[in-house]
This record gives sequence, C-alpha cells and structure tokens, in this order.
Amino acid sequence: MAGHRPSNDKAHNDEETRGLLSNVDGDVEDTASSPPAPSSAPSECSSKPRLKLLASLSALVFLVLAGGAAYVLTRAPQTPTKQRGELLSNGTHEFKRTAILISIDGLRADYLDRGLTPHLLDISKQGIRAKYMKPIFPTLTFPNHWALMTGLHAESHGIIANNFWDPASDTEFWYNRIESAWNASWWLGEPMWETAERAGVVTANLMWPGPPTTLSGASPSYFVPWRDKVPLQEKLDQILEWIDGEKEGRPELILAYEPSLDQAGHATGPMSALVNQTLSEIDTFAHSLHTSLLARNLSQICDVIFVSDHGMGDTSDVEWVYVDGEGILGDTWKNVTHHDGWPSMGLRFVEGTDERIVLEKLVQASKNPEFERKFEVYTAEGYVGGDVVDALTMPTRYHFSSHERIAPIWIVPKLGYALTTKAMGEDGMSIGNHGYDNEEPSMGAIFVAHGPFSHGAKSLSLSSSSSSSPSASSDMWHSTADDAYIMPGFPNVEIYNLIMRLLDIEEWGVATNGTRGFWDAYVDL
Repeated sequence: MAGHRPSNDKAHNDEETRGLLSNVDGDVEDTASSPPAPSSAPSECSSKPRLKLLASLSALVFLVLAGGAAYVLTRAPQTPTKQRGELLSNGTHEFKRTAILISIDGLRADYLDRGLTPHLLDISKQGIRAKYMKPIFPTLTFPNHWALMTGLHAESHGIIANNFWDPASDTEFWYNRIESAWNASWWLGEPMWETAERAGVVTANLMWPGPPTTLSGASPSYFVPWRDKVPLQEKLDQILEWIDGEKEGRPELILAYEPSLDQAGHATGPMSALVNQTLSEIDTFAHSLHTSLLARNLSQICDVIFVSDHGMGDTSDVEWVYVDGEGILGDTWKNVTHHDGWPSMGLRFVEGTDERIVLEKLVQASKNPEFERKFEVYTAEGYVGGDVVDALTMPTRYHFSSHERIAPIWIVPKLGYALTTKAMGEDGMSIGNHGYDNEEPSMGAIFVAHGPFSHGAKSLSLSSSSSSSPSASSDMWHSTADDAYIMPGFPNVEIYNLIMRLLDIEEWGVATNGTRGFWDAYVDL
C-alpha cells in the first residue's frame, strides 16, 4: 500500500451495507477511500452447470466478472475410499444422510422472541434450539463465517476482521475485492466442505463467504458466486434443485448464505420495521424449505441447521470518541499507518515509533473520567513496546492475540460508542452495527436445527433427565408449555464438528478450536 496510509475502516463502516456482502442501497456511490466492490452481472440459476472441471481461480473470477454461470461444477464427484453411511430411501429414491447449513447474516438471538418467526419456532419445537450461539471476536461477518466453516478462532484461521493489514505480505485484505476475498492465501484452516470433499462427499456452496478454492486446491463440487439481492425463492429453488438431482451428483452437504437481515439491521437498526419485515420473510423461507423437505419425505434424511454469524446492536445514538483528539493520542496519531477491524482499531505504526508512549497515552485516556467505560485498550501477543503500568493484554476469552495479522495495540469500544479521527469525522456510522464484545447479549447469534439429529437430541435429553448419570444434555431446558427444547448457549466453533458427525466423516476431520466430545450429549449416530 503506497506510503502505508492508514486504511479508513470507518469510511466503510457500513462495511456490510456498501460492498460485496451487503449492498443495502444499490446506487450508493463509492468514495475515493472506499474500495470498489467487484462487478458481478446477474445470472440465472440453471438446472445444469454450464461449465465443468474449472481449472483455476482466474477462470472462476472471469465467470463472475463476465456474468457467468450461476453455479459451477468445479470437479467430477470423487469416489469415496470407504463406504460412508447407509443408503436411505424416501420411498422413491435413495439418499445418503444430508446436512443443509444456512446462515442468516445478522439474525440476533433474541429476534426469535419477537413473535415474528412462528415457523422457525415451530421448527425448533420439532427439533432443537440454542439459547444463543456465541460468535468469535470480532463479531464481524467474514471472521465468523470462516469460524463456522473451520471451527477456528480468528487468531487461528487468519481472517481477523473484514478489512485488515498483513505485515508478512505487505498487503491489505478487503472483504469486497475479489483479489483478496478469493485469494486462498488469506484463508487458513480447512473449511468443512474441503474435509467433506476429501471424504468423497459432494458439496455445494450457495454464496457462503469465503474463497472458491483453498490453498490445497480443493473446491466444492458446486459453487454459486456472490450476487446481491437474490430473492429468497431463487435460493430455495437452487437448494431444492440440488436435492432433486441424480444420486451420483447430489450434494450431501449444502451451505447457503442470506444477507438481507443484516442489511436491514445496518440500514434502519435492530428495532426497526424493516428488520421485522425482513425477519418475517426469513421465517417464510424457513417454512417453505421445511415443508418442501416434508413433501419429499426427507425429514428423516436431511438435517437442516439455521445459524447466524452475529447479532446487531443499536447505534442510532452513538457517542463519538476522537482517538486523535486532546486527551487521547493527539499528534501521536500521525505515526499510525494502519488501523484495522472497525468498529475497533488495531493500530500499526511508522517504523521507529516508540509504541510505549502510544500505549501509555491510551491507557491513561481509558482511565480518564471523560473516556472511562467508553473503550478498552489491549496489547496483542505481537506487542513489542515494553511494559506499561496498568496495560491490559487481550482477554484470553477473545482468542485474539497470537497471529501476526493482529496489530500490536487495540482500542475496543463499548457498545454505544464509536471511534473516529478528525480526518474521518462522524459520517458513515449505520443505525445498527456489530463487531463489539462477543459476550454482549445483542451480539448473540442463533442455532436452530431440525431433522433426525435434532429428534435424537430430544430423545437423549429425555433419557438423561431420568438417568442418574450427569450429561451435558441435562442442562437443556424443556418448556412443557410449548414443548421447546433449548440448549445452553455454545460457541460457533463447535459447528464444524457437528457437521463431521452428521455426515459420518469424523475420521476425516481436522483439529479445531471446538471441544472434543461436545456433541456426544446431543448426537447419537
């Protein structure tokens, strides 16, 4: 980056409303400080792939830029090296156990308590629901979608924010530029679809954030490139088209992503009419998928899991904190070369800067009554500026310290506050936002599942409640009033291992930050 100019994360504060992932207003004009989103001409979902055996990422990029196929068969399905699972019949066709994982961006856990999601709640009564699912820190879209895919925290999988600087390559990651968002070198760890493909499982990716090809050269069997404002019905049709396909090429792991609720939350806030309307549309989509699977007699064959990446906080009355103002860094700000991870700021400095002075100023400011309780200051494992009295290291619970992409000093605002500078000003903050402490209740995500796995979880819960032996499932709360089974909250890094177990490919699984045996109390396969 020429001159190592600071990246202006706040200029894109509506990161997920202005770019590749969440363009709320399609005619928003880019500013000079905002990277352009990749051009992606609309393309129709086809019943058959138009391109097979894609040879390289560049070819795939060309397809998107040129308005290529809606999905791409990236390779012929592999032959499993061992027989995996039994063939099941829906009465007319044979299937293998299938998992469908759907992410609804920005679906806050307590949205399900608004009375606007009767179908999701009904599905959860037939299946299972968690009180909440805990996102990783930072509570941003790209870090959390890759955590869901890999079972890793940000310090392990390398996607430490939506935009950030990498000192090793001397380049910046932009979530909405294909040259970085689809560059496999940024994305560490092994996504679940790669593990499944290695095990001979056919996989399909419907716009899930992440690269189409990993460092090892693996690709999902079917890949649908990102396209904004795709109707939910079109996504449903695509999922069902895969389900209805011929047995040999039929996906057994389907991943799908929907951003509209996050877009609404950013644009009008989590308590808005638009969020409620969008929530109802999501609920209708969930109902349509559920009834479509029932009509195909697949309720005992397909596990459907709805998750989200994070929640959404109300930032309509945010208080601005000027990091370069008097009382904080003042003129010292001129030594900052990069600030990563909006709404936080991970600071990097001009070579030769005495980081100790910077840290001392920040620590003193955080204790000043004017700024007290507005932000915290942490040092990452990469901090080399010496010891400073009262300086705090990054909380262990964040799992956000031991990667070279994590800047040495971080300012983390509390919900209700926003960091800025004189140059950045006070423009750009959306009415709803996320990225804050992952234990903040409004950042909580959802987990709702139905299918043979969830029915089994209920049975395990009932059996454990009548048994003298302790079990994690005995912590599950059962409401006799509405026959709902609610799991305790759990971290999203457990999802990878759940999918491995549902697909009967645990022996192919890689090491994760999840807890070994976590699903023993809920899945009896």
